Amino acid sequence: MKKINRKLKIFLISLISIISAIIAVVGGYFIYLFASYERLEDNLKLDIVSKGNTNSTAFTNTMYSIMTYNIGFGAYEPDYSFFMDGGEYSWAKSEEGISPDILLVQEIDVDGTRTYHFNEVEDFQNNLGYGNYVFSQNYDSSFIFYPVTEPHGSNKSGILTCSSLKFKESLRRSLPISTSIKKFFDLDRCYSITRIAVNNGKELVVYNVHLSAYGSDEKIRESQLKMLTTDIQKDINNGNYVICGGDFNHNLRKNDNETNVPDWAQPFPREMLPEKSSFAFEVANMSFIEHNSCRNSDIPYEKGVTFTVLADGMLVSSNIEVDYYSSLDWEFVYSDHDPVYMKFKLKDQ
Repeated sequence: MKKINRKLKIFLISLISIISAIIAVVGGYFIYLFASYERLEDNLKLDIVSKGNTNSTAFTNTMYSIMTYNIGFGAYEPDYSFFMDGGEYSWAKSEEGISPDILLVQEIDVDGTRTYHFNEVEDFQNNLGYGNYVFSQNYDSSFIFYPVTEPHGSNKSGILTCSSLKFKESLRRSLPISTSIKKFFDLDRCYSITRIAVNNGKELVVYNVHLSAYGSDEKIRESQLKMLTTDIQKDINNGNYVICGGDFNHNLRKNDNETNVPDWAQPFPREMLPEKSSFAFEVANMSFIEHNSCRNSDIPYEKGVTFTVLADGMLVSSNIEVDYYSSLDWEFVYSDHDPVYMKFKLKDQ
């Protein structure tokens, strides 16, 4: 009996020690997450990197082109699935990248476990041949130890605006995000506002945006849109030309009656559009949006099976003529998004 009690005592002590160690490790990890969490300030002036190939101003009645592309940190292939969507992989499987007069990029890494610490921003700046680049950070995560077998790791990334047109200035706006524990798994959401001089004294104002999807709720989404559209309305009221492009994380199609859609792919609330603005595909002389720009990443991509939605696009002020608009069908070869391309002119006014 004494031997049994002794063995039981040893077992219980060992069990308590193991449980205590697990609690200490988990508790320490959460302390680390909280201690290392920090948001960038709002209204942050962004550094413009100039590479010499620069045209000083934009001109009215001149055809320009712009493309927006969420490159998914440049590491997706069609069989890639993302752990935040319940998918299988979170390491990058390759280091593939991409290459209009203006290019808007989302989910581009400066440094990260998922991209093997390859600086994609620097690579774009050195190889794309644009004259001006401005990067705005929206993600600087502590080491996320999930999935346990292949952790997402620590990553620093953001949005990049590129053009051969000279940037006067650029500003980072911090979007409202969740204040709960969800904030550790969402991005430090932001948008950038980049100003380009126009020959008539006005400005072409380019907004590069990546709104919330994961870890968000209706109030957060509404407050993000209110902030963004308020800024856009100010520029429109000042007579500037406005293009807002990027990943809206909403269904941009009007009156889309598709059912069983993910929570993040809800219709864009048209009542929140700024006055004298429209989604560019609705006012384009030629518009091709048969292809949806974004796929769900919960499973490897399979055409006709994987959920897709038109979540990427461009919003334009009414003083911009949209000549051509297309959601490009690249079959999600390099990302869980495909690019959207537009040709436009700035009207005389």
